[in-house]
Amino acid sequence: MIRLPLLGLLLSLLLITAPAVSREREHLQVYITAPYLELRSGPGRGYPIFHVAERDESVQVLYRRTDWFKVRTERGVEGWAAQRDMQRTVLADGTPFKFDLGDRAGFTSHNFEMGIFAGSYSGSTLVSTYASYSLNSQLAAELSVGQFLGKYTNGVVGDLGLTHVLVPEWRLSPFLMLGTGMVHVSPKATLVQPTERTDQTAYVGGGVRYYLTRRFFLRGEYKSHMVFTKRNANEEVDEWKLGFAFFF
Repeated sequence: MIRLPLLGLLLSLLLITAPAVSREREHLQVYITAPYLELRSGPGRGYPIFHVAERDESVQVLYRRTDWFKVRTERGVEGWAAQRDMQRTVLADGTPFKFDLGDRAGFTSHNFEMGIFAGSYSGSTLVSTYASYSLNSQLAAELSVGQFLGKYTNGVVGDLGLTHVLVPEWRLSPFLMLGTGMVHVSPKATLVQPTERTDQTAYVGGGVRYYLTRRFFLRGEYKSHMVFTKRNANEEVDEWKLGFAFFF
């Protein structure tokens, strides 16, 4: 039977053995080769163009949001440049600025994922969502929240753990999961006044993800939960779900 101290130790070991992620990131500097680079006030075509950087000027790449880059000019002006315009910039040595275009390469290695699922939690209908941050191409920290509706009980479940993608470069790539969480159960009213409860959980699981197109993919998964009840009568709960997700 999995105990919480053991689970915490396993999570710590996985984090320690993962490749280090630098917290201090230097901003990349690129140079404009087109006649100009348009900067908008926000990441989208609906935002107005408020500044134009000229050919041979340099800009610092601060961060990216889907198909838009936030940059800072030599004069300190910050704005958003379109992905297609950033393709016409070069590094200091003259080589083209290359980045993920939201294709299979991005599916293999990206920073964030988000998605929505439908499935079953202990036989009850489940709807859930998740968000994931990649520590490297194979290991990610993941948070999921869901609501289940059953014949006799309703509830909310939340999980936090690690996901290990075995072969991230495959279009159909399997993964393993390990983590902990909480579940809140609300029995439906009967002749006897129902009692709500909140219990801590631990889970192991796995699944597969399948790349569709651009930034979208299918994801199916299974989790085996151990619910640590206050009655010291631990319960095992199965969770199955399938849904759509995207990466950025």
